[in-house]
Amino acid sequence: MIKNLTKKEIRNLRRTNRSKANNVAHPTRLRLVVSKSLKNITAQIVDDHNQSTLVSSSSLDKNLQKDLKKAITKKDISTVVGESIAIKAKKKKITEVVFDRNGNPYHGRIKALAEAARKAGLKF
Repeated sequence: MIKNLTKKEIRNLRRTNRSKANNVAHPTRLRLVVSKSLKNITAQIVDDHNQSTLVSSSSLDKNLQKDLKKAITKKDISTVVGESIAIKAKKKKITEVVFDRNGNPYHGRIKALAEAARKAGLKF
């Protein structure tokens, strides 16, 4: 059954896919995908050619709970997750990625995560 989409849903799908136009199946780089909800934020490094997730980090990780208790705002939580994903990527010898913001605007928590990952050594 084909679902009729509203104008708002179509606009959201267009916005989400616009940021993926140059990112998906990049020939040389892996993709850093960021998704957020009202309470949590997750980041994954995905290999589109092999269709696998290589590294992931989230605000729900039990290893990060000690650092997350020190964080006051959601931006602080995002920076902890960004540093964590960069450290895990370095261990797997991943240095360059393509940033996929998943349709979210590049400000606030998304920007904080990206800048923290850059500071920790990932190149976008």
